[in-house]
Order: sequence, then C-alpha cells, then structure tokens
Amino acid sequence: MRKASVERNTNETRIKVEVNLDGSGVYKVATGIGFLDHMLEQLSRHSLIDITLEAKGDLHIDAHHTTEDSGIAIGQAVYQALGDRRGIRRFASIHMPMDETLTRVSLDASDRPYLIWNVKVPTQRLGDLDTQLFKEFFQAFAQHAGLTLHIENLYGENSHHIVESCFKGTARALREAFEIDARKADAIPSTKGVLAGASALAARGTKDVK
Repeated sequence: MRKASVERNTNETRIKVEVNLDGSGVYKVATGIGFLDHMLEQLSRHSLIDITLEAKGDLHIDAHHTTEDSGIAIGQAVYQALGDRRGIRRFASIHMPMDETLTRVSLDASDRPYLIWNVKVPTQRLGDLDTQLFKEFFQAFAQHAGLTLHIENLYGENSHHIVESCFKGTARALREAFEIDARKADAIPSTKGVLAGASALAARGTKDVK
C-alpha cells in the first residue's frame, strides 16, 4: 500500500502527518482551527486517502502558518507515497456541485507543480479562518505533492459552499488521478518514461521548504 509519514517542525509549527493513498477515507485531524479540520476531513473522505494529522501552531498570531504548513506536510507525505507514480491514471477533471455552487477542479499528477486558483470567496472569514488562506493551503499542497492543480469556482453565493466544493472537488480529482490503471499498472504514465522529478524522491520528499 502507498503510505508515508512526515514530521515538520519549525519555529512556527510542529506537524505530524500520515497518509495512505489506498485507504478508505478514514481521518483523524487536529489543527486547532475548526473550519480547516472540517475541510481536511472532506479531503480525506472523498479522496479515500486516509489522513492522520496533528498540528500545533502559533495560533496566537493567526492561522496563516498552521494552514500553509499543513498543506506543505500533507503534500510532502502524498509525494512520498506516490513514489515514481507508476501505474497511476495521472489526469482528472471534476465538476463539483454543492447547492447553488459549482466548482471545476482539474489536475495532472505530473510532478510539475502549479496552481491556478480562480476562486472568489464573498466573505473575509469562515469561522476563525481568513478565507485568503485557502489559496495558501492549495498552493503549498500542490507544490509539495507535485501537482498541476486548477481550481475554478464557476458560480456560487455562499462562502461555505464555495470553499467546501473546492476541497471536495480536489478530493474526487485526487481519487481518480491516483487510482492505479489496471491496463497499465506497470508503466509510468508518460512518453518520457519518467514524471518530471519523481525519481528524485529522497531529495525532495523529505525536504522542509517554506
């Protein structure tokens, strides 16, 4: 099974995370930020990636470091668990509805990190969390997981629905892209024979980069 664990300790946060890409969507998440916990639970449940995460951060300042560093740590764990990405379907595109909201998520698990975030959240806060930080989370996650990730909210009014559709859409896209293709389970899904820097797993997967 494709599993990995990461510990990330800085002067701002201390984070432990474990992932199982071949799980059943079991989660145990504690960041100290209620709404972020709720979104990470959605990410796990709908991707079927088991996620255990414990984060202790400088919340007396704000939620920025804890949110971003959680994205980094989950991304690093996913990166390690993917290995050389042999056999994965690699691509996925999802339209995720949630009541009045519709969000499109497209990704390429190519190890060419890039984020397009075309999402406007009407309110400045959800619970205790600044809504600007959702882009920071996805930027950190995409960068360290090695994903080309496009998230676009096509329409919506309710801030909660908009953000939750982004996480659920990403989860479903991850599930599809990370799934092993039975017809090519032994092959790297690229005519190059390698997906970007995935062969440099040891050098990049355990590196703490801010």
